[in-house]
Amino acid sequence: MMRFTAYSSLILLSASSVGHAATPVPYGGLTTDYSYVELADMAFAAPQTIGATITEAIPLKGEAAAGLDPGRTRYYVQADVTALISGTGVPSHVTYLVDLPNPPKGKLKLKGVPVLLLAATTGNPGELRLVGPRAQVPRTPENESRLRAILTAAVSPDAPPAITGITRAFHVAGTLPGESETQIFLRTADKRPISLSILRRPHEDPRWAVALSELVDDSAAPPKPDSLLWYRLACGLPRTLPDDAVASLAEPDAQAARDDYQVVLTGLGHRR
Repeated sequence: MMRFTAYSSLILLSASSVGHAATPVPYGGLTTDYSYVELADMAFAAPQTIGATITEAIPLKGEAAAGLDPGRTRYYVQADVTALISGTGVPSHVTYLVDLPNPPKGKLKLKGVPVLLLAATTGNPGELRLVGPRAQVPRTPENESRLRAILTAAVSPDAPPAITGITRAFHVAGTLPGESETQIFLRTADKRPISLSILRRPHEDPRWAVALSELVDDSAAPPKPDSLLWYRLACGLPRTLPDDAVASLAEPDAQAARDDYQVVLTGLGHRR
């Protein structure tokens, strides 16, 4: 295995200095399509998020490519750092390994491609370890905008906490046939309350909302898609309402609560 080297200076760019939208840049045949969920998963797993430009990508063979899946090539990549988006300082030149799918024709042209690296350091100067197989993200304007929005939302004082479970659910029938309300209370990593409400009215589609408290007011609404609250719910809620959450309810009410819970999951799009 070749040794990684690093330079001593560090070049940092602010978000306002990003200018990819003004001049189209080639991405060397790399797939540029990333979902909000995929970017968020990697962003929260990565101690560092770095903007860089690939200066060299050397295909590896033999023992250096051990365990490589068919149809893929392992590259030893050298890159110049152009922005430290999150994490601690890094040198101006970094190296890392990445496994990429082979293109249908020709070969990947990686030199000069701008990328976002979601990574951790390895202990060797300038050497990075990507946090996932797709953690070398082409630095498109959309990918960078989404990633910065995710990281900014995560450090906001009012950032929604991670969902760790469901504590209990209640269901109450209304005075009119077909009228009812279900409330579902969630367990969170920092013990802050989050609650869901599902309202049914005669001749109307069920409506649901989320409140960052145990009390639901008139301003409560479903989370905006591709937002941090949406991500926390879509990726943190179990796929069925746990039996212990409805253990105190009569079976008809318990089943109604289960049905209403599915309204929430459908509204979230069943992502992941």
